Amino acid sequence: MEREAAASPVLELYRTHGGPSLLVPAAYGGQAASPLEAVRVQRAIAAASPSLGVATVMHHFTVAMLFRLAGIAARLTPAQLELLSSVAPENLLLASGWAEGRTDQNILAPSVTAERTPTGYRVNGSKKPCSLSHSMDVLTASVMLKQDDGTSCLSLMLIPASSPGVSTTPFWSTPVLAATQSDEVRLTDVEVPEDLVIVSTPEDHDRLDDLQAGGFTWFELLTTAAYTGAASALVDRVMTARRGSAADRATLGTRFDAVVGLVEGAARALEDGVDGDEAVAAVLTARYAAQDLLATLVDQAVEMLGGMSYIRSGEVAYLASVVRALAFHPPSRASVAAELADYFAGSPLRLS
Repeated sequence: MEREAAASPVLELYRTHGGPSLLVPAAYGGQAASPLEAVRVQRAIAAASPSLGVATVMHHFTVAMLFRLAGIAARLTPAQLELLSSVAPENLLLASGWAEGRTDQNILAPSVTAERTPTGYRVNGSKKPCSLSHSMDVLTASVMLKQDDGTSCLSLMLIPASSPGVSTTPFWSTPVLAATQSDEVRLTDVEVPEDLVIVSTPEDHDRLDDLQAGGFTWFELLTTAAYTGAASALVDRVMTARRGSAADRATLGTRFDAVVGLVEGAARALEDGVDGDEAVAAVLTARYAAQDLLATLVDQAVEMLGGMSYIRSGEVAYLASVVRALAFHPPSRASVAAELADYFAGSPLRLS
């Protein structure tokens, strides 16, 4: 519980031991973990500290997305590549300011605004909650930019945390996952140079493009892996204490291994080259199916551990609450139900 508290040292321990480099390519000094290796690492870390597992997802999916773009000729500027080259050697942590915590939020339409300046953009708004808010070295913030023809396009801005106008204010009130540092990051007249802005190139208004699809896929995959790790801490307690009948423990273990199989299956699909709409659909399918199984097995595990275990230690109730939080991450099941149904019927996947 000390690891999970707001004053927890886990993020700095993670930084000290080279954790930020997990998905950085070897050419940039990183550990170049594969999707399968990455989900196993996230699951193991979250079993010991759910907060660390969830918080570092935000860094890793952003890193994976940016280095994917780094492999595309002329996609990133020299300034952007220079920043990425520092992630592994300097153990930089990148916070992700994408979807805000608002009901029915369009995940591709951020609320942060940017005004054109002679040298770049002046940015205003806030991101809440924003994990890693106190430990971040760089904030990667999604912003809608107005084009010359009057249309808007999604962009990603790389904003050093030390930039004037970047501030953090309390937002996260619950003790659950308090060590994720998920407070509000405010941007007040923050000047962002042109060469630290990555502009999206969508095929149409709603579809995910190269900037979003890679990051979205990694986010859903690693997030599900992290919550699976938190659930494993409950399952381990049941198995170690040999609670319930052998049949009950076998059922619990079967459900847990089914979740692991869903997540690792999606990871293997990415390794095999599945990409684009198919990759996004694969990870969303794994996420929602895992979410259902995790809810069932957590209820079963808590019941099998019994009332005295629940009463004597706050960890059982804590872990049960943590796992339920998977349902709160975007996109909500209801918000993409129609789009997934159309995709399964053969249409392109459109997320809004």
